[in-house]
Amino acid sequence: MADIQPRGFKRVWFITGASRGIGALIAEAALADGNAVVAAGRNVTAIVERLGDSAALLPVALDVTDEAQAKAAMQAAVDKFGRVDVLVNNAGFGLLGAVEECADKDVRRMYDTNVFGLLNVTRTVLPTMRANCSGHVINISSIGGYRGSAGFGVYSSTKFAVEGITEAMHAELKPLGIRATVVEPGYFRTDFLDASSLVVAPDVIDDYDATSGAVRRKAMQLNHNQPGDPKKLAAAMIRLVDAPTPPLRLPLGTDTLAAIATKNAYVTQETEAWKELSASTDFAA
Repeated sequence: MADIQPRGFKRVWFITGASRGIGALIAEAALADGNAVVAAGRNVTAIVERLGDSAALLPVALDVTDEAQAKAAMQAAVDKFGRVDVLVNNAGFGLLGAVEECADKDVRRMYDTNVFGLLNVTRTVLPTMRANCSGHVINISSIGGYRGSAGFGVYSSTKFAVEGITEAMHAELKPLGIRATVVEPGYFRTDFLDASSLVVAPDVIDDYDATSGAVRRKAMQLNHNQPGDPKKLAAAMIRLVDAPTPPLRLPLGTDTLAAIATKNAYVTQETEAWKELSASTDFAA
């Protein structure tokens, strides 16, 4: 029997990877803003220890790679709160190493979480949003989702996938009254560069020392010295959801803004340089 609580909440948020890091901070910000939160993660005890006990909080066990668990978590959300208004697909981890250095098992495990896990949860939540003709799907990408870089090529490929999925969803869901946004954080001062969130390829190839090797060394220096304030990121998520016309893409951090500007300028310059060859492949008029 469903035990749906009175609708006294601003919105109902469903957040994956909510036991720590950015996910936990977004959950805290959403709760403080008067929302109900379904906080999903592999470790429910850690969620309760971090977020406390509240009628507005529903901690649920969720390994996003398990579609059955995703369905069970969503059913628990509907049973308690009646709906989900905002989905934040935040669960994921990184892989640092040159493309050739990254082992198949690590690549596949990352895709299972960052891409296929995101799809598992999204497919589970969307039917309720469609039934209500409203909702907002927020997929957490990265600075690496807009431009790939040495040392993070395979990780970036998962975020490129998230970007493409979100762009298509934005077009598919807009006529149904549902919004879709991909959020592109730069380097924020979280534990992303710790072993708990980042797999470092164990095989090192000397030929890549000046490229991915340099990125490995820089990542260790940057760990816990990143320029972005994660509490401000969480606050920005509230503003995003409150916006009457939210964007398809939301870069967060001056480093992401700079990376986007640099890539856009490079693409423009290269396209201009090669446009004659590019245009030569059509059938003759």
